[in-house]
Amino acid sequence: MGAAFGAGEVIRLSRGVYQLPDADVDPNHSLAEIAKRVPKVVVRFVSALAFHGLTDQLPPKVWMARSGAGIRILRFTNSLLTEPIEMHVIEGLSVKVFGVAKTMADCFRHRGKVGLSIAIEVLQEALRQGGATLAEVARQANRGGVSTVVRPYLEALTANAQI
Repeated sequence: MGAAFGAGEVIRLSRGVYQLPDADVDPNHSLAEIAKRVPKVVVRFVSALAFHGLTDQLPPKVWMARSGAGIRILRFTNSLLTEPIEMHVIEGLSVKVFGVAKTMADCFRHRGKVGLSIAIEVLQEALRQGGATLAEVARQANRGGVSTVVRPYLEALTANAQI
């Protein structure tokens, strides 16, 4: 990926991003690298699902959101970028990641890109793990304009829980 230098020097991973040759690499290293290069982005979709431990799928590209131009970034309006964003430290860098409920709603909102089966699977897993409540997911689905899409799945999960 980058050029290696002599002993005690650093490896250039990409423009402006360097690493010590013997550095311990965090499993979320790619998120930290992107956050270093483009500080205003927020981790989303399958990348956020993997970060939150809701899927074992490893996306070939890091999914990010930003209200402007970018990498493999989907543009969001400022209102959809404001909350709930969590701050996590990865390799000493602050990385913005959408919360679980917001990620669930976004997966349904962009189910054509993510896949409906993935959205349903991770919704069940998030609720099972306690990463989000039905009310939180419903609230974020309403904010994202997909409450009519998400509602049947939430109702089905509620009905199954009562049986």
